[in-house]
Amino acid sequence: MNFFRGVISGQAAGPQPSGAETIQKLCDRVASSTLLEDRRDAVRALKSLSKKYRMEVGTQAMDHLINILQTDRSDSEILGYALDTLYNVICNDEEEEQDENAQKQADDLGLQFTDTFVQDPEHVTLLLTLLEEFDFHVRWPGVKLLTALLKNQGPQIQGIILVSPMGVSRLMDLLADSREVIRNDGLLLLQQLTKGNAAIQKIVAFENAFERLLDIITEEGSSDGGIVVEDCLLLLLNLLKNNSSNQNFFKEGSYIQRMKPWFEVGDDNSGWSAQKVTNLHLMLQLVRVMVSPVNSPGATASCQKSMFQCGLLQQLCTILMATGVPADILTETINTVSEVIRGSQVNQDYFASVNAPSNPPRPAIVVLLMSMVNERQPFVLRCAVLYCFQCFLYKNQKGQGEIVATLLPSTIDANSISAGQLLCGGLFSADSLSNWCAAVALAHALQDNLTQKEQLLRVQLATSLGKPPVSLLQQCTNILSQGSKVQTRVGLLMLLCTWISNCPIAVTHFLHNQENVPFLTAQISENLGEDERLVQGLCALLLGICIYYNDNSLENYTKEKLKQLIEKRIGKENFVEKLCFITKHELYSRAAQKPQPVFPSPEQMLFDHEFTKLVKELEGVITKAVHKSSEEEKKEEEVKKTLEQHDNIVTQYKELIREQDAQLQELKEQVACMTSQNEQLQATITQQQSQILQHKDQYNILKLKLAKENQGQSNSQGDGSQVNGLQTEELTQLREEVEELRKQHSLLQTQLGDKDALISSLKSGAAQTAEGPAGGSDDTELLQELEALRSQVQSQSTEIGQLKMERQDLLRRAEVGCSDTLPSSDSSLDAAKMAELESRLGAQTSEMERLKAEVKNLSESRAELEKRLDSTTSTVAILQTEKEKLQTDVQESKKEQDDLLMLLADQDQKITNLKKRLKELGETVEDEDDLDTRDQTDDDDEEDEDED
Repeated sequence: MNFFRGVISGQAAGPQPSGAETIQKLCDRVASSTLLEDRRDAVRALKSLSKKYRMEVGTQAMDHLINILQTDRSDSEILGYALDTLYNVICNDEEEEQDENAQKQADDLGLQFTDTFVQDPEHVTLLLTLLEEFDFHVRWPGVKLLTALLKNQGPQIQGIILVSPMGVSRLMDLLADSREVIRNDGLLLLQQLTKGNAAIQKIVAFENAFERLLDIITEEGSSDGGIVVEDCLLLLLNLLKNNSSNQNFFKEGSYIQRMKPWFEVGDDNSGWSAQKVTNLHLMLQLVRVMVSPVNSPGATASCQKSMFQCGLLQQLCTILMATGVPADILTETINTVSEVIRGSQVNQDYFASVNAPSNPPRPAIVVLLMSMVNERQPFVLRCAVLYCFQCFLYKNQKGQGEIVATLLPSTIDANSISAGQLLCGGLFSADSLSNWCAAVALAHALQDNLTQKEQLLRVQLATSLGKPPVSLLQQCTNILSQGSKVQTRVGLLMLLCTWISNCPIAVTHFLHNQENVPFLTAQISENLGEDERLVQGLCALLLGICIYYNDNSLENYTKEKLKQLIEKRIGKENFVEKLCFITKHELYSRAAQKPQPVFPSPEQMLFDHEFTKLVKELEGVITKAVHKSSEEEKKEEEVKKTLEQHDNIVTQYKELIREQDAQLQELKEQVACMTSQNEQLQATITQQQSQILQHKDQYNILKLKLAKENQGQSNSQGDGSQVNGLQTEELTQLREEVEELRKQHSLLQTQLGDKDALISSLKSGAAQTAEGPAGGSDDTELLQELEALRSQVQSQSTEIGQLKMERQDLLRRAEVGCSDTLPSSDSSLDAAKMAELESRLGAQTSEMERLKAEVKNLSESRAELEKRLDSTTSTVAILQTEKEKLQTDVQESKKEQDDLLMLLADQDQKITNLKKRLKELGETVEDEDDLDTRDQTDDDDEEDEDED
């Protein structure tokens, strides 16, 4: 222990050991000490030496420190010392200033120790496990150590964390830590973790990172917040940039709507802090990431739609037109608005309707163009305005028409400044950058729009007093021939190439000026410097466009004559070489990378992104067109005509095929309908056939019966003789009637049994009702009626039985009479009996129906009485319950009264005892009777005084 105190305090007797020796002894003590306190003191001493002796501690103590992390997990203090020591060894951040070589050596040393630490991936997994410890002295140094490892060996550490179970989830828990220092360092850790790894970015996003980060930004004050807001925004940029999956998740989670409050600025925008400028700059970058032109068109369009619907675009336009906004924020806001409206018709229409808060109000586009052509404005601001104008016209033919219309004679308003006037003013100003910006802006108003190219040919310019106006096309060529600055000439050549490409009428107008073609050939054929070579290449491109899109309407400048002119004055090889120089230029390659015009200086602002696409498209076709001979041209024209005819034939056949396809589809539908109808008809036919077969069978059976009957009649005694006084048909009918009477009898027997059961149940109900509280007399009458009804039913049953016996006897006699003939008197007697029997049976049936109706009425009465009984019973039960409740309340009141009486008696007894004691003590105590007597005496005295 004294040794450690000496090391820490610097007081050691004898010669001082070197740093390496001291560190070696401390490492030996860490490895060999059995007491936790000794190991803790040794690790603390190593921590104090780790910054000064970084190399020695890293080389000798790293294995011991890692072993401490594995074995002494129960002691948070020694874990904290070990993690701090490892951080000091691995981290490259030095407090004191160092020269470049020393800093490079320190960086190499940190990288070396990082490689040593991550040789075993389990070390990183161990560190992730330690981050689950809530103890501040373990978690905070663990976060710093892992951040340093990621800075030195990011991809390798990312791979280990990615395959570690719940590795990313453990790190996301740091954002929920209540201690701000750990949460803030956790943000820095996640920034390093998500750099350049799309898989980790997706995992972090799906661990609810967007929700947590936006909550932190809101809690910290949004754009007015501190460095924590900046860290959150940087992490959001890492998660969203070039990650389409996370961008879609951010949009689908409605997080775009939560960005709108960030851009709410007040009227007073003076005195912005540097941190607020940084925060707002990052917020604008975050919006641009979601609508960047490099994203897929569908995702960009969806985000643009969401930004308009939630009001974010409107808020950005408010900042755009606000006063007092810092220049860099205004520039970035213009760039952001540009990409939010780029290619979105709805957003472009809204932007066209935005007015600046001026008197009178002016469109925002006009105000921005005024800044673009003003040479006193910052260069980056002018570039941003040009980009905004380009995005406004991108795939916006309506906007292009509105811009060109401001240049036409019929729409010019002398009292107001229009966009066309500003562009023309910039095009012919003395500032070369304004010339270039105005030319490029006007070229975008013509991009892929043949109608506006033809409309722009109508524009006339007044050059000076007393001279006739000239066309805009002619004025551009005039300025070009005057030999102005390279930037101006490049801008005008780009405008002319865009204007006349794919527009034969514009080509004819350009060639109609006799000075244009000689000027171009002269420019191309000269041998000039490096800068002029670019102008020569653009002149070659312009001349090539005049050849390729030439409709041969001018006799002096047909395709063939222009090619002959090139061959004589310039040479085909030289012409192609000058043309190819454009794509080899360094600034051409830079401009072709992205739509936004970003240049380090105004002098390097030469090429436009859309123009590079045009050059790439036309370079090859112009080269082929120049090298082709007249015969090849004729052959090509013939081939074109043949192809056109072929295309027309193909088109006709396609239309014929479409018509046939439609007819075929219609026929298929008809066939399907007829097939279903056929199936239905087949089913109907099958059913009818089965019915026919059944009818045939019935017919055969009837035919056989008829044959038997005819044979029986032939064997009888005569055609008109009677069988026992009855015909055969009458006998059959009689049998059927007897059978029907049997069925009716059985039915009546069943009904009678039901009535008996009903009567029995009514009897039992009546007996119960007689015992009830009410309704006894009504039930007795009902019982008597039911008894009478039962006796009637029994008598009816008896009569029906007698009728049955008589009918059976008559039937028996009829059957016996088939062989013996009866006298006519007996036959008439039987007929009379039969008629009487039928009449009696009908009377009995009607009587039975009447009795059924009476039984039904009595049943209904019984049901009503039962209902009344149930109601009365329930009422009695309710009253009985209330009675019992009142009795209970009375009993409780009596009990309480008895308790009060007992208490009063006790109080009286106590008062008596107290009075008795007072008397014993010599105190004068007046009883209540004495008080009453005294009061009476006082009243008498007062009455006597009143009388006196």
